[in-house]
Amino acid sequence: MFREMRRFKQQLSVEKCKSVLETQWRGVLSLLGDNDYPYGVPLNFYFDEKENKIYFHCAKEGHKLDAIKLHDKACFTVYDQGVKRENHWSKDYNCVITFGRISIVEDREKAEFYVRKLASKYFPDHSEIEPEMNAHFSRCECLELTIEHLSGKTVNES
Repeated sequence: MFREMRRFKQQLSVEKCKSVLETQWRGVLSLLGDNDYPYGVPLNFYFDEKENKIYFHCAKEGHKLDAIKLHDKACFTVYDQGVKRENHWSKDYNCVITFGRISIVEDREKAEFYVRKLASKYFPDHSEIEPEMNAHFSRCECLELTIEHLSGKTVNES
């Protein structure tokens, strides 16, 4: 169902792909948007390796949710900062692409759990999480991407 990687010598192991998902802060969620145009939006995320799912938060309305309600297939792309090659302008970086089905987490307890997990990834001082949750959680949705396919590669810029 999913294509084999053409440049297989650059392919990352599943473990390395998961490491990129665990350590990086942002990626681009791509959906089929208005009038079937691609819609890609950069997002913070939380990867739950055990569940093989990626979680996001967003407002309760907007382009992203409209797209998800029409088409539940999604692609999420993450890449690291890369490493500059010695004596060269270019970098080598790792890129991970996930494909899967995305949905709104309807169970508000589960949604709160994952929004807290996401917040704990980004807030340097965890004491800031509770005031943010109290102020904003009622106006937020939690999205769950169930990964159906995961692949990654090392990209050489030159």
